Amino acid sequence: MFLFRKNRDENDDTGFTNELPGKNDNKVIGDGGTIQTKNPLTSKERLMNKQKIVEKVESYVYDLFKNDDTGHDYYHMKRVAYMARHIAESESADEFIAEVGGWLHDIGDKKLFKEPLLVKKDMYSFLERLNLTVEQLSQIEKAVSGVSFSGGQKPLSKEGEIVQDADRLDAIGALGIARTFAYGGSNQQLIHSDESKNTSIQHFYDKLLLLKDLINTDTAKKLAEERHQFMNLYLEQFYSEWNIN
Repeated sequence: MFLFRKNRDENDDTGFTNELPGKNDNKVIGDGGTIQTKNPLTSKERLMNKQKIVEKVESYVYDLFKNDDTGHDYYHMKRVAYMARHIAESESADEFIAEVGGWLHDIGDKKLFKEPLLVKKDMYSFLERLNLTVEQLSQIEKAVSGVSFSGGQKPLSKEGEIVQDADRLDAIGALGIARTFAYGGSNQQLIHSDESKNTSIQHFYDKLLLLKDLINTDTAKKLAEERHQFMNLYLEQFYSEWNIN
């Protein structure tokens, strides 16, 4: 289990420790990074606190991604967060952790940030300033770990699997197609070529058409099937128009 570090080493790029101070449901990160015990909240207070935290996380993510032109913009994060919450509800998982993980899942991605480790450290510091329990901080860390396709890793929790599914759903179907060409254009990539495989169309075969069979949850599998079929129809139409002779 991973927890936010009370006194984080400046040279440590993870921000977490494996020290587990007993039951953490009523422990929060206080001033100076110390772990403090708080009085239990009522159900209504917990709900209101979660809503406020989500609003702060959304604002934080908006500032980071509002100008992105690669298909990894604020609206991608919003769709993944909302989809993660929907899947979590259907799969009886923690909706709050899944949604927050959805908002944060691309922070520190090497293809999006010049200094990913610094960006991740800033995210850890931001989360420590929120009114989260130590256990919630640990669960959020798990939810955003091992999500990316290129990393080839497996998520560390049910909520992590859900965030991964939500992210992969946004990579296929109509939105996935749009995002593929947005990313390709931002990286000076050809749409298609008879001589080169470094194209946006090739990305369908390298990644997008593989995702349907890599989905974790039953809820997401049903959604992925329709989006997968749409991509096949799109490619069929694309080639019919490309091969004009």
